[in-house]
Amino acid sequence: MTIEHSLDHRDVTSLLEPLDAGLELALASLRARLASDAQLTHTLDVAYRVVDSPVGSLLLAATDRGIVRVAFEVEDHADVLQFLANTISPRILQAPARLDDAARQLDEYFNGTRTEFDLILDFRLSRGFRLNVLQHLPRIAYGHTESYAEVALAAGSPNAVRAVGSACATNPLPVIVPCHRVVKSDGSFGGYLGGADAKRALLTLEAAA
Repeated sequence: MTIEHSLDHRDVTSLLEPLDAGLELALASLRARLASDAQLTHTLDVAYRVVDSPVGSLLLAATDRGIVRVAFEVEDHADVLQFLANTISPRILQAPARLDDAARQLDEYFNGTRTEFDLILDFRLSRGFRLNVLQHLPRIAYGHTESYAEVALAAGSPNAVRAVGSACATNPLPVIVPCHRVVKSDGSFGGYLGGADAKRALLTLEAAA
């Protein structure tokens, strides 16, 4: 099922609504076949799936360049899909197999057996200084944190502390690109896209390893 027209909110929401078990199984098989056909005919631009995690359901989306979006449930997955349709392409399909590796690595991370991700990322949703910040974040070691000021210095603009906060708040790839490891100079958490509880859970997970 290739989506050739621009999605409206009702279209996107319907993709995420729960179905009865029999229909869901049939649709899963159909989606897998359609996803395979779409890839063969180059008519699938954005593949997505939803995975469970200790910080709630996560929407994963990928283009042919790599993982382009990780979204927390509090962001409203339907809204995120609509944004991707508007900014990247309306040709979006639930294609879980395309994201098997990302799902596996996230599962390993949450189980405490993975300390860094080995995934190809598509950073097209970030530009300029924000992109500089995001590219630095994976260099903050697992189980460690840096202050917003330290990240600003590392990103090449020591006075841009507030801009670092903005870059983290709009990080399109949370968890995989670890903006949760950026905290205030006094050690307090600061804000987080997934909410304070999610940030606390991620930092606690890493500290326990």
